[in-house]
Amino acid sequence: MAITAAAVKELRERTGAGMMDCKKALNETNGDVEAAVDLLRTKGLAAAQKKSSRTAAEGLVGVTVSGTKGVAVEVNSETDFVAKNEQFQSFVTGVTEVALGLGSDDVEALAAADYPAGGTVQDTLTNNIATIGENQTIRRMKTVAVSSGTVVPYVHNAVTPTMGKIGVLVALESTAGADVLEPLGKQIAMHIAAAFPLALNADGLDQDMLERERAIAAEKAAESGKPANIVEKMVDGAMAKFAKENALLSQIFVMDNKTPIAQVVEQAGKDAGAEIKLTEYVRFQLGEGIEKKEEDFAAEVAATLGS
Repeated sequence: MAITAAAVKELRERTGAGMMDCKKALNETNGDVEAAVDLLRTKGLAAAQKKSSRTAAEGLVGVTVSGTKGVAVEVNSETDFVAKNEQFQSFVTGVTEVALGLGSDDVEALAAADYPAGGTVQDTLTNNIATIGENQTIRRMKTVAVSSGTVVPYVHNAVTPTMGKIGVLVALESTAGADVLEPLGKQIAMHIAAAFPLALNADGLDQDMLERERAIAAEKAAESGKPANIVEKMVDGAMAKFAKENALLSQIFVMDNKTPIAQVVEQAGKDAGAEIKLTEYVRFQLGEGIEKKEEDFAAEVAATLGS
């Protein structure tokens, strides 16, 4: 079947493999991008993909906290120029405050909610699109809360203290004081921004993703030519390593490069004389999973497809 430039572009962005390798993989998988990702990884031509390293949409992630509750909201724009616009930034601040008061993470409910300056959130967004002259959307939101303790916000690549390219929330359940929880939460949030965990613990990892990882590990192990029982142990070891590296509580703390996050939290509780539990987190990176138009790249892909 004919391989499209869009498919090559997507595969290259997701795997970091060369365009010729991407084209060949797509040919071998009849244009199935997901199968091509796995094929390239099996061949050692692509690393495990937790995220796209390239932000694929512009805009801002806003975070706000009130007491024991916090929320993160991603609002997209077409260009970074608009993301620097005061009107757009004011809207991100306003919509994040509105989101904090909602009882769900339903974006449609957020759009229908009353906006502080009048009308609904959607009315304000529509007006912004008309006056700024560029499409904008509220993409997603996530709320976290604790019954006792605090929710700590952190913004990486911030344009203001409450909005930037990456927004993180850390929920710490404890009776310990803010003098303990705030700095602990800040350090863990910085770790989350850098380390990109996929779930709080191993049980929370996506099962479909784990099945794909196991299939890839099994194929690689089988190529070793070792006996079946050894291959099985190799696969189990690979999966244990994957879970450890991608679940937050088992990740090694980036601040000291040796202590699992679970132990960092446990030790902080012992030092404070009050148990501390890391119950939930949010990490929103601007543009995750959204394709970005790149005319120069499209031309490069077209040239490759013609070769």
